[in-house]
Amino acid sequence: MELKNTKNKRRKNYKPIIKRNIMAWLIMIPSLLLFLFFVWLPIGKNIVLSFFNNYKFTEFVGFENYREIFKDYSFLAALKNTFVYILWSIIIGYFIPIIIGFLLSECVHAKGVFRVLIYLPCMISGMAVSFLYLNIYGDETYSILNVIIRLFGGEAHAFKGNPNLIIPLIVIAMTWRGAGGTALIYLSNFQTIDPSLYEASRIDGVRPIKRFFHITMPIMKTTFMTLLILQIISVFQVFYEPLVIGEWGGPSDASMSLMLLSYKFAMKDLEQAKGAAVSVVLSIIIIIFTSIYFTINKIVNKEEDK
Repeated sequence: MELKNTKNKRRKNYKPIIKRNIMAWLIMIPSLLLFLFFVWLPIGKNIVLSFFNNYKFTEFVGFENYREIFKDYSFLAALKNTFVYILWSIIIGYFIPIIIGFLLSECVHAKGVFRVLIYLPCMISGMAVSFLYLNIYGDETYSILNVIIRLFGGEAHAFKGNPNLIIPLIVIAMTWRGAGGTALIYLSNFQTIDPSLYEASRIDGVRPIKRFFHITMPIMKTTFMTLLILQIISVFQVFYEPLVIGEWGGPSDASMSLMLLSYKFAMKDLEQAKGAAVSVVLSIIIIIFTSIYFTINKIVNKEEDK
């Protein structure tokens, strides 16, 4: 009898929960169906395609496409370039938003104006920014950069035609577009720090640089680490810039990225199965870095709970 009573109580307790969940699921179902149709089905089809010879799925070839891409010079170049992109994005693109965010936090007047101006490039599409910087770097004759150099009596250079310069130049374009949004994230975190710490340091005559290294960095070290991992993940998805500025990853695959190579195999070379294999490899790399990101978040949350 006691067991029956406990079972009945459980059923009664579940009824209001089920009713509430039904409403939630009814609201979520349309979005979930759209997500399933536009995201998960293409991902699943892409994984299956990587094991076949073409998009018609006529012949199963196993891991042959993966063997071919790992023998392909373009893939090896794109894989190496991806880590070069990461290196330059850390050197150029990682520290600039931190500096901008810190300067905004130190700014006393016209904070709102500066925030709007800094965020404006983030509202421009990636393709538009790529064409803008294509005109800046351009060729030796008509590029904006060369026009300025010639005005000061210098010689024109083929900036985007230099294999050693092309990736840093692309990273500059990416940083110009994305730094403002990241800087505002840093700014919002800077503003959570107790103002009395900064006030006390100002009274003691501590300069802004020392305040940053002795107050800001120790408090925000977890934020810095988290945004570093997120930046690395985003760099793996570079596409527009090498397509437009590098003209299909040139010169000589010096700016080729894994995402662009996948698109090139599928759309330009009409080797859809190889393109699918490249995208699967890229997805695995991103999943590894995403798992690192979640692991760091778990460790940080545990430390904060203590």
